[in-house]
Amino acid sequence: MSPLDKIALFIDGANLHATCRALGFDVDYKRLLKEFQSRGVLLRAFYFTTIIEDQEYSSVRPLIDWLDYNGYTVVTKPTKEFIDAGGRRKAKGSMNIELAVNAMALAGHIDQMFLFSGDGDFRPLLEAMQRRGVHVTVVSTNASQPPMVADELRRQADLFVDLVELKPKLGRDPSVRPGPREIRQRSPQFASRGTINGNDLTD
Repeated sequence: MSPLDKIALFIDGANLHATCRALGFDVDYKRLLKEFQSRGVLLRAFYFTTIIEDQEYSSVRPLIDWLDYNGYTVVTKPTKEFIDAGGRRKAKGSMNIELAVNAMALAGHIDQMFLFSGDGDFRPLLEAMQRRGVHVTVVSTNASQPPMVADELRRQADLFVDLVELKPKLGRDPSVRPGPREIRQRSPQFASRGTINGNDLTD
């Protein structure tokens, strides 16, 4: 990896949360951003998640508010509620299409893609990105039982990084919480030279 490589992160929020829970640690998203800023020119750090809109309080809301003000591009959509065959109210939602659309939009502008997900449905996306010359790294884990990464996704990736290996660099100290000033203040934006779908691109 060259320090001049242009990098984008694509974080499947629900999948990463489940993976971290399986491994018994939380990600410090400030440390994650710094880690990848040190690896190249970080153009975008996307975080994708669904939210339940009619709930008065959502446990994910403080996180996505913090991410939005601290250097991440947060993409959300409401979950869909339905009644299952047993008459139980259930919620479902997937951000796979949104993640794939954003990745393909950036394909011509990045050298490296880091996908934080183990979802096998992303295999065709990896293949499409690779055809466009993008080096794809999948970050998930084989260390949990069962493994959180689909075998076909791991095999398609140019590189697979087990989240366990990143724990010393990305793990959050449970006693450290972001202060209110950190949450309110937006990080300075990088200089940009172009746009995609109306969004500034850094380089």
